[in-house]
Amino acid sequence: MTLLMTAHSQDTGAQSGRFDTEAARWAAVRARDEAADGKFVFSVKTTGVYCRPSCAARPARRENVAFHATPADAERAGFRPCKRCRPTEPSRAMREAALIAKACRTIERVVEEGGEEPRLAELAAAAKVSPHHFHRMFRRIAGVTPKSYAAAQRQRRVQDSLSAGTRVTETIYAAGFNSSSRFYEAAPGMLGMTPSAYRKGGEGEVMWHAIGRCSLGTVLVAATERGVAAIMFGDAPAALVKDLKRRFPKARWTDPAPGFTDWVAKVVRFVDDPARAGGLGLPLDIRGTAFQRRVWETLRAIPPGQTATYAEVAQRLGAPRAVRAVANACGANALAVAIPCHRVIGSDGRLTGYRWGVERKQRLLAKERG
Repeated sequence: MTLLMTAHSQDTGAQSGRFDTEAARWAAVRARDEAADGKFVFSVKTTGVYCRPSCAARPARRENVAFHATPADAERAGFRPCKRCRPTEPSRAMREAALIAKACRTIERVVEEGGEEPRLAELAAAAKVSPHHFHRMFRRIAGVTPKSYAAAQRQRRVQDSLSAGTRVTETIYAAGFNSSSRFYEAAPGMLGMTPSAYRKGGEGEVMWHAIGRCSLGTVLVAATERGVAAIMFGDAPAALVKDLKRRFPKARWTDPAPGFTDWVAKVVRFVDDPARAGGLGLPLDIRGTAFQRRVWETLRAIPPGQTATYAEVAQRLGAPRAVRAVANACGANALAVAIPCHRVIGSDGRLTGYRWGVERKQRLLAKERG
């Protein structure tokens, strides 16, 4: 998985009409909103300069400010660029995004070659910033720490290698693990099962499931010894079970573990009354690609009752062009409500693209909002 990020990327959908009015532009200037950088510039007639919206200079009076679509327009009107915010150069957000994109490519290349991931100090030195500042910047833009990003890349490499039928021993060293003990220690978190079971498509893995009823219809809850692996809604129990077994074609299905009925009851309470349930409070066995996991982690950060567009989620990932990939990751989610893909909406505000039906999506959001 390559981070889809570029210094010249621009958010689409949610941002397209955000700064179209003078009132919105003036509000952005007053707030020094970095999201407005690249959308327009403003000039100040008393100083003869023009600035980007996030300029840290002392605010001008409204009557002295004019807005221009581009720096070229401002210069044709007789204004010169501000020496403080340098509006003709890439914005700070774009420069930082470019630095993190470069760091991500470095991590990806090293992992692909089977080497040890670069140390934080090395990545920071290449970006010409302190390790502390680089760590904070990376996490803010990429949504994860450099260490987590490298682990996700290594996970993807392990999954791809085992899925292709490569022997476990070869996979260990191809993925950059310098000892088998380190690999087997990390394997459950990367694969959700033993390496040999993953290589065989989950053959022999023990799973169980149960069907319940909730305010949204039928709910299926499936689990392994590590936690809940699927929460799915539907109308017909048989169709839900068929979908579940398609996802885990070689698993060995058994009777539910002791106490599993309590887990199902917790899921039902969380669906029916999320405000009072106080969180799901169950261990999860999350399975997906490195990119899907990054998307799902971002979704779990959206507060109950609130929403974000697919474009906004992509922006938070530092991958503004990955809107379609974000939508695909939402569609691949098997853990309804635990991973709240119902909180993601279209750029026009419509409730679209929910795996278990738009009506259920609407009802879930209404319950969260009280």
